[in-house]
Amino acid sequence: MDERRMLGIIVVNYASADLLAENLTATAAAVPDARIVVVDNRSTPEERARVEALSVANGWRLVPMDGNAGFGGGVNAGAAVAFDELGVTDILLLNPDARIDGRSVAALAAATAEGPSVASPRVEDAAGRVWFAGMDVYLDDGSMGGPRRRREHPDARRLPWLSGACLWFTREAWNLTGGFDDAYFLYWEDVDISVRAARAGARLLVVDDALAVHDEGGTHRASAQRPEAKSELYYYYNIRNRLLFAGLLLDAADAAAWSRTAWSNARQVLLRGGRRQFLRPIAPLRAAWRGVRDGRRLLAQAGSQRGPAV
Repeated sequence: MDERRMLGIIVVNYASADLLAENLTATAAAVPDARIVVVDNRSTPEERARVEALSVANGWRLVPMDGNAGFGGGVNAGAAVAFDELGVTDILLLNPDARIDGRSVAALAAATAEGPSVASPRVEDAAGRVWFAGMDVYLDDGSMGGPRRRREHPDARRLPWLSGACLWFTREAWNLTGGFDDAYFLYWEDVDISVRAARAGARLLVVDDALAVHDEGGTHRASAQRPEAKSELYYYYNIRNRLLFAGLLLDAADAAAWSRTAWSNARQVLLRGGRRQFLRPIAPLRAAWRGVRDGRRLLAQAGSQRGPAV
């Protein structure tokens, strides 16, 4: 990395001290010149004490939150410390259940050397399966698709976005966006900031030469659950925030179309957790009903804030 640049790695923690000890210590050792900022969204006194001990032992800067600000609010707090107090020029957001090596960090730095840029590595799960290699949200119905769908439907109206599991911002790109919109709390805030960054003139890049490993759901899945299982929290915010995004960033016609497809998209979100969960369906169906209800309410409230037609 250019000696004129300094990287800050920001991790937002919530009851995940074990994951920090496993993953962030490995990343910090692989990228020894980076400044590490851990934002701890308060869970329990015992968890706070463990995160404090880890931060002291490893020389990390701890940002202790009074409550739970969610992912976006936590990142914003960490970015303020990294940019304004530690003097970094670039930040790399990293989930507690993700890690990255020094070679991949160097590849991200090289890719973002010119102009305001937001970049993601290729992300694989612990078994080596591709988890993220670029993604689009489709304007006609709010569905998601990866590179294969892009090739099969090249003329479809779509908005590219990058995953927040491992995401690099130059300071110029961060300033263009003003940071994350903390109204999302969890999920879709990375879609939102990607779209806002691109509209403001930043480059969105997937850097294939860089690799991060991400154990998806490690922060929102009980240890006894199956690997594909999702939490009620996951379902609720994914369903709710799709509609919030439509209200904030789409024109009225597209937002209305997304509202009409709310239930079909909710079904697709629920299916991410596998079919066995429907043997006891109360929790997932409750999350879906609440997500559609609250999302439609937020969409209506956000109507006056919608941006121009895409």
